[in-house]
Amino acid sequence: MSKSTVLALVGSLRAESTNQKLAEAIQVNAPEQVEVIIHESLGNIPFYNEDIDVEGQVPAAAAALRAAASDADALLLVTPEHNGTIPASLKNAIDWLSRPFGAGALTGKPTGVVGTAYGQFGGVWAQDETRKAVGIAGAQVIEGVKLAVPGSVVRFAEIHPKDDAEIVGQIKDVFNAIAESSPVAAA
Repeated sequence: MSKSTVLALVGSLRAESTNQKLAEAIQVNAPEQVEVIIHESLGNIPFYNEDIDVEGQVPAAAAALRAAASDADALLLVTPEHNGTIPASLKNAIDWLSRPFGAGALTGKPTGVVGTAYGQFGGVWAQDETRKAVGIAGAQVIEGVKLAVPGSVVRFAEIHPKDDAEIVGQIKDVFNAIAESSPVAAA
């Protein structure tokens, strides 16, 4: 059986981002038959502008994002919360992936949303906004994927999420929810 691929897009651009660390924990704890690919920084992608989204002239970073999403069996968006909502970098990636209208790389793609935040609710507002945006963009939102880690800056100050038993257990639940909703195999 060949491996299924899950493309992880991390909405935080910080080098020591707890969301980047969560994506790494997800990658390390993926079931054997699932390969998690963490996409390079979304900060390299120019803001979506239809004037530059022209066949043969699409910026390389945007074209690479589209190709990676098209090649993946499912997507997992890992988002912090910026002022109670989705970070611009992740929203921009969703905009690029939603085009061309009706035939973008997100169309019908099973997509889950998880994340960490400093606040007491773990970024659930940003996750809800991300689910809304990606669903409108054409993705098949996997509502069963839930993982919101509150107080992450403190919680992960001394320990990486991959070494946090509670988080590892929740990651297994994420993969089970993905497997129930998409062709990505269960653990």
